[in-house]
Amino acid sequence: MAPTHHLDGKKILIVDDEPDILETLTDLLDMCVTETAEDFETATSLLEHNTYDMTVLDIMGVNGYELLETANQKEIPSVMLTAHALTKDNFEKSMDKGARAYLPKDKMYEIDTILEDVFEEKDQATNPRGKWFDRVKGYFETKFGDGWLKE
Repeated sequence: MAPTHHLDGKKILIVDDEPDILETLTDLLDMCVTETAEDFETATSLLEHNTYDMTVLDIMGVNGYELLETANQKEIPSVMLTAHALTKDNFEKSMDKGARAYLPKDKMYEIDTILEDVFEEKDQATNPRGKWFDRVKGYFETKFGDGWLKE
């Protein structure tokens, strides 16, 4: 079966305070139209003046949770991408605040597959903890131990 290519031509805003992360994600998502922001103010302005199919938001350094709220108000699905805020509490907070996925930066090389999953699940109105979560669940179990996830 051929891949679905939910990402082809999608407009994605990527927000991270590390320029090398922005560059890497832009390269990995070359099938998309990407815009980037290195700080909260730039990201807020871009969200106010543009339309996006999805955002990829760092948590630390760019006020990711505030940006998530703004994206939610505009009905833009968001994926949280983090290294320093990689905790059980931040996972739960991200999901409770409406993130569609929570991805460790260690797994950012799978970003295209994860975003494909999120778009597919959005189109099918399925559970937000779907295929993307199955792909990274083992990572979280290794990091946090069995039974870490509140059901």
